[in-house]
Amino acid sequence: MRPRLAAWLALTLIAALATGALGAEGPQEFLRRHWRTPIAPQGPPPARFTPQEASLQPESCGTCHPAQLADWRTSWHAGAMGPGVSGQLVEMMASDPATALGCLGCHAPLAEQAPLVAEGTGFRPNPVFDAALGKKGLVCAGCHVRAHERFGPPKRDGSLESAAPRQTLPHNGVTRTPAFLGSEFCQGCHQFTAEGLALNGKLIEDTYNEWKASRFAREGVQCQDCHMPDRRHLWRGIHDPDMVRSGLTIAASPGAARYSPGETVNVTLRVESTRVGHAFPTYVTPKVVLRAELLDARGAVIAGSRQEKVIAREVALDLSRELFDTRLLPGQSATLEYRRRVDRPGVRARVSVVVYPDAFYTRFFEALLQQGVGRGARALREALAATRRSPFTVFVKELPLT
Repeated sequence: MRPRLAAWLALTLIAALATGALGAEGPQEFLRRHWRTPIAPQGPPPARFTPQEASLQPESCGTCHPAQLADWRTSWHAGAMGPGVSGQLVEMMASDPATALGCLGCHAPLAEQAPLVAEGTGFRPNPVFDAALGKKGLVCAGCHVRAHERFGPPKRDGSLESAAPRQTLPHNGVTRTPAFLGSEFCQGCHQFTAEGLALNGKLIEDTYNEWKASRFAREGVQCQDCHMPDRRHLWRGIHDPDMVRSGLTIAASPGAARYSPGETVNVTLRVESTRVGHAFPTYVTPKVVLRAELLDARGAVIAGSRQEKVIAREVALDLSRELFDTRLLPGQSATLEYRRRVDRPGVRARVSVVVYPDAFYTRFFEALLQQGVGRGARALREALAATRRSPFTVFVKELPLT
């Protein structure tokens, strides 16, 4: 049995046998209760709580957990209500509040982050709405606090209980469960249900199922092992060059050592998904481009020499149809076979792998701004500019040819 899988099963067994706040409740039962949506308001805090203990603001959590707060501030969870989302919701909250509140279910899931609540067949202002909290995306409390009770993973030694009485600890201590260590914890926001939006027979968001069908699930490698290494609250993904490089094996080679003018260059660029635990990329947003081109003796790109191969799942902007899907499942590879005639001496080939993390959003925000988005225009212009800055190169190599 592999070490991670053995550790996961051991922690699950500990949870099943443990007594305390969770009793005999196992991870699956905990998750069903913990992610019951919409998340209920926290309600009045315990009488002994200080204002800081009662607060849902991430900065209050950071008083005792500064490393986690610092990591979270750099993460996409902290940016889950960034200008791209908030700009769309400005008008949508008035014209289609049900859909807008559905977006908040993952982007800002606490009851205290929603400006409206359902009432009968309509909506009314939310009496517990905290506008400042609403802007902060997926905050600490979104995962760790329910009815002012704190929840978290087992200690690093696997234990679930503190030696000190709970009532003597800040915010009455924490209820620990190994559910925080399994991929199922991430499923609610990173996996559509079977009834969710699907194109060409495939769900738009299918990350958990992709992982579940992979060797990583069979070997006990959880989402947290890659996206929260050493329990850090970073959640690095497609926007992070080092994270992308760590999941791929990339190789390039010329078909022959040297070419003379008039001969045809044969260069190969191969990308294999070796350590990505789901489809690469998993969502419809990014695009990865394998690129090859010829450079002249001065290093300038020779016009007309560029050739590309795209790894992506491209869909229509209105999500009405899938245009193509060339993504790589774990273990799969894509190869760009580059052939071009050499017409001069001093030529070399340059191959590269370029990631466009927000390719869909660039097109989408451009279209929205062209058609008019009302009060959200300023935020969406900011979001569009950010998407245009986001591409990066994860691999580049020059190959002498002549």
